[in-house]
Amino acid sequence: MYFPVAARAGSWSRALAGSVRFAFAFLAAFAVFAAAGPAQALVEIDVTQGNVEPLPIAIPDFGGPGGDAEVARDVSAIISSDLRRSGLFRPLDPASFIEQNVNVGTPPQFGSWRPIGAQALVVGSVTRQGDGRLRAEFRLWDVFAGEQMLGQQFFTTPDNWRRLAHIIADAIYERLTGEKGYFDTRIVFVAESGPKDNRVKRLAIMDQDGANVRYLTRGDSLVLTPRFSPTRQEITYMAYSDEAPRVYLLNIETGQREVVGNFPGMTFAPRFSPDGQKVVMSLQQGGNSNIYVMDLRSRRTTRLTNSPAIDTSPSYAPDGSRIVFESDRGGSQQLYVMNGDGSGAERISFGPGRYSTPVWSPRGDLIAFTKMHQGRFMIGVMRPDGKGERILTEGYHNEGPAWSPNGRVLVFFRDTPGASGGPQLWTVDLTGYNEQRVPTEGFASDPAWSPLLD
Repeated sequence: MYFPVAARAGSWSRALAGSVRFAFAFLAAFAVFAAAGPAQALVEIDVTQGNVEPLPIAIPDFGGPGGDAEVARDVSAIISSDLRRSGLFRPLDPASFIEQNVNVGTPPQFGSWRPIGAQALVVGSVTRQGDGRLRAEFRLWDVFAGEQMLGQQFFTTPDNWRRLAHIIADAIYERLTGEKGYFDTRIVFVAESGPKDNRVKRLAIMDQDGANVRYLTRGDSLVLTPRFSPTRQEITYMAYSDEAPRVYLLNIETGQREVVGNFPGMTFAPRFSPDGQKVVMSLQQGGNSNIYVMDLRSRRTTRLTNSPAIDTSPSYAPDGSRIVFESDRGGSQQLYVMNGDGSGAERISFGPGRYSTPVWSPRGDLIAFTKMHQGRFMIGVMRPDGKGERILTEGYHNEGPAWSPNGRVLVFFRDTPGASGGPQLWTVDLTGYNEQRVPTEGFASDPAWSPLLD
């Protein structure tokens, strides 16, 4: 499976607006520089074999006058960090730079960048406007062709400089790979603290790189399985309130919370439909559990499976036509795919071991899962027909994969053994060769990735 790099020239504009703490008070991006001509493809990724040679890219510190110089340097540092963590780019050591004091308004001396192996060059600046806003601009250059590939400028409030950096990194990622980026996103997760036998679990949210952590619940009730809506800044999750499990909807921006419904028995793994209008979940009644879907407008619940087994962890295909889920109806935990109305269920996992926590890629081409075999916990992917199974990572206890919005990276949690051990968040890309820990203040589990922010 290959992701060819787009060789398109030109630039585009982007407008963003938002509210409260995690969104932009105001940001507008304008394409201000035209590319000189078509550029050659710079990266080709073979995710089936893991043959990825990161693209050498030079990112000098962005310029900025006076008190803005530190912010400018921080913006360029985050851009570099985002691209490095993707595994597709290798930011070069600034000590190797021959040309110093590069200026965003002047073409670089390409002869100074080719000898150090730079194939792409990012030059930018951050300045403060008279109204107090920050103005950032950058240019992306193809060093070998000596041509500009992209140029943009942005305006935002000073407190949103980190998000500004993520947006620029997304623009560079898209121009060089032909795919949408995933840096201007957030991860919701369960933050865990306290002794192993008495953990306090709070719902938390942070930027995809671990910054800007915010707690969404107080920890006075157990919270599990948070999941993002694909269409708005809203999450669904399960919580034990008064010793009864309930499914909640929480608007991240307003803090407004509502109960989806009170269901008899246990409720597991709620997840949104692709249009954000329904929630699919597993309800336990007696010794078995089945999958139900609830329309969030009418609150009408429809049963999708009816088997004397445990059917759970449903996840929609991105077009909503099918659902993958796990079931022990065949004697052990395996993965099944059925139509959106519950008909035509077929088993798709046939390897050794048990399979669980399936989640459909937003691209529609793969299903991620947790696999348990001979005491090992593995995170893997397979095609929707069950073919092409690949294990990306394994460890003492790996579980709970969730996709980045571009379908290229998975976030999951890995538990560590011992009385003082606990779960931590990690990411791995589809090659399986780029595994990164996501820093959190304490233990963390049950991650879910947001769509790109608006």
